[in-house]
Amino acid sequence: MDIRSTIKEALDNNGSVTVADIVRATGFSRAYVHRLFSRLIDEGEIVLIGKANTAHYVPANKEIIARELSRVCKAHLLKIRSNDLREDGVLDEITKKTGIFTDIKDNVAGIVKYAFLEMVNNAIEHSRSETIDIYVEKTQDKIKFRVNDNGVGIFNNIMEKRGFADYDEAINRLLKGKETTDPKGHSGEGIFFTSKAADTFVIRSARKKLLYDNLIEDIFIRRGKYIRGTKIMFSVSLDSTRNVDDIFRKYTNESYDFGKTEVVIKLYQGDAPYIARSQARRILTNLDKFKIVIMDFKDTDTVGQGFADEVFRVWQNAHKDIEITVKNANENVAFMINRAKSG
Repeated sequence: MDIRSTIKEALDNNGSVTVADIVRATGFSRAYVHRLFSRLIDEGEIVLIGKANTAHYVPANKEIIARELSRVCKAHLLKIRSNDLREDGVLDEITKKTGIFTDIKDNVAGIVKYAFLEMVNNAIEHSRSETIDIYVEKTQDKIKFRVNDNGVGIFNNIMEKRGFADYDEAINRLLKGKETTDPKGHSGEGIFFTSKAADTFVIRSARKKLLYDNLIEDIFIRRGKYIRGTKIMFSVSLDSTRNVDDIFRKYTNESYDFGKTEVVIKLYQGDAPYIARSQARRILTNLDKFKIVIMDFKDTDTVGQGFADEVFRVWQNAHKDIEITVKNANENVAFMINRAKSG
């Protein structure tokens, strides 16, 4: 019996074939059939799709492989040692072994690949974790991934390197962008741009949870149970209209220099009834690195005279080359700002 012809006939008739199919058709042992399939793979004739109960073989044709991967392999889980890891190598493995990037819009693929590479690289370079867990999945309506490590933790790392006293100070610094604990090797832009590209983007570390929700255009800081290391969760809709290049252009100049940031004022308010001068100084920390600062007063009822004076007279006079733009300011906030600007 010509077992190769049997396999070819099964592929021609059904589009795919399993070891069990050939065992039933020929009576040969599973071990023998497995060896023959391995030989055909080495010869470039067929490709294995799926694992365990979903394992089957298809012709080594790009279109057929892409279709089968898209149908069968929609998730991928890796647990790897960080010192053996290259973020682009992980992305290549996911692309080759799954159908996650098959039949999706170019802008969505670009968003996911950019965010994935940035977040995995952060875990490799900054976490000091021996192992990193990575999970990527495509559902009916979205692509999402997780990057978890057991290292020092992103907020602890910023506190340690910057000498901050609490997690809120570290989070506030992170929100502005250009924050990195390794300025020689990193620009600190990855988290900022990733947070703008996602539908939802979550950073959990220690007892803090930082949630960017671009579906409702808001940011939340919450307290939760203690998390060792850092856990990143990213999600974007398959129908997303965002584009990585558009996001870059929005926050960079003609030479792609990252020069614009947004500051959400309510995140600095805490339980205080209004925003005061001391809070203004916290907000203004590190903003001298930017050419344009957008201050978002959404959900901020009012600000104190000291806050407005510190930002729009004292700091602005000391940084005349930096443009401050205000948005979502109600009548109360606008009055205090205009009063400060008038001197």
